[in-house]
Amino acid sequence: MMMMMTETMTTEMQNCMNACMECHKTCLETMTYCMTQGGKQMNMSMMSMIRDCAEMCMMCMNMMMGGSEFMARTCMLCAEMCDRCAAACEQMSQDRKMMECAASCRRCAEACRSMQMMPA
Repeated sequence: MMMMMTETMTTEMQNCMNACMECHKTCLETMTYCMTQGGKQMNMSMMSMIRDCAEMCMMCMNMMMGGSEFMARTCMLCAEMCDRCAAACEQMSQDRKMMECAASCRRCAEACRSMQMMPA
């Protein structure tokens, strides 16, 4: 099944893929950072949330690259997980690295939400 592409869809998809790639990278860096910090940052539920977010971003990118029929739903789940991860990171507002992760997650969530208008 061929997907019909217009310029705006292509741009939206490209923006979303870039945001997912950036978020995936930032989440992995943040996990590494958390491991070096110990203490509050080493919270296991926080770590697994960041890891899940990174995994979801990667899956979302793969779905878009493959033109999967599940792409729109995957993007919606990714947006939800990115929002939750961002909210958790924002609890550590005094930590610049955690706030960077939160910002990247928020950007990704927004880009993923823009994909929900795409035809399945």
